[in-house]
Amino acid sequence: MYREMIGKRSVKVLNIVGPSTVSKFAHAIGDAHPIYLDPEYAKNSRHRRNIAPATFPRTFDDGKIEGLDLPEKGLIHGTQSFYYERPLYVGESVYCYKEIKNYYEKKGGSGVLGFLVIESNGDDRDGHTIFTSTAIIVISEAVRKGINP
Repeated sequence: MYREMIGKRSVKVLNIVGPSTVSKFAHAIGDAHPIYLDPEYAKNSRHRRNIAPATFPRTFDDGKIEGLDLPEKGLIHGTQSFYYERPLYVGESVYCYKEIKNYYEKKGGSGVLGFLVIESNGDDRDGHTIFTSTAIIVISEAVRKGINP
């Protein structure tokens, strides 16, 4: 059911790395480091401006992949990793999209589990990659078969 989705991607969606959003996010994760929040501190850093926390792209809208209809509940967040070409700068525009990279299944104790690999990307306005994030979503047999978990 998900194998035919491999290679499909969403259209790019514009996101802004807003200072108030970065501040709320930094406080929510318990990391109110001045590199995220204090412009004076950031001016004297190697970045010369405020940056966003490493996991901040989780807040971005990376579009909808047409035909990918995941259920609202019953999914398991497997793993997620982030790779950066450079930091996300507070105030910049980021164009985000996602792509289905793989789908595979493994037999588990409660049936067959599906593993959906989704890559999210963020590009600057010139089309250069800022970050890539890979997430694996675990889909139980009940969810795959459409049974309410």
